[in-house]
Amino acid sequence: MHFDATMMANSSDDDGDTSVITETKPKTKRPPLYKVMLLNDDYTPMEFVVHILERFFGLNHAQAFEIMLVVHKKGLAVVGVFSHEIAETKVGQVMDFARRHQHPLQCTMEKEE
Repeated sequence: MHFDATMMANSSDDDGDTSVITETKPKTKRPPLYKVMLLNDDYTPMEFVVHILERFFGLNHAQAFEIMLVVHKKGLAVVGVFSHEIAETKVGQVMDFARRHQHPLQCTMEKEE
């Protein structure tokens, strides 16, 4: 393909009209967000849960420890809110990792309201 710069120069309108055409975009709704939650069980070690939170959710040790305690005391905790694709990926990563280490840890996602 050959690009001819003179065609571009000749095709410009030179009638003094400097108005800009703006399209009004329809208001797009934000995609729904999903809460990723860890559920408590009686078998998964607390240290393993802390490790999961650090590794897959980027939390520092103190944050991870705090959330692990919430999971332990309340039965579950929201560990992050993400787009559907990211939430799904995180749930899959946690579940695979837990299974590989023979822990029954459950991780779920739920649409945020």
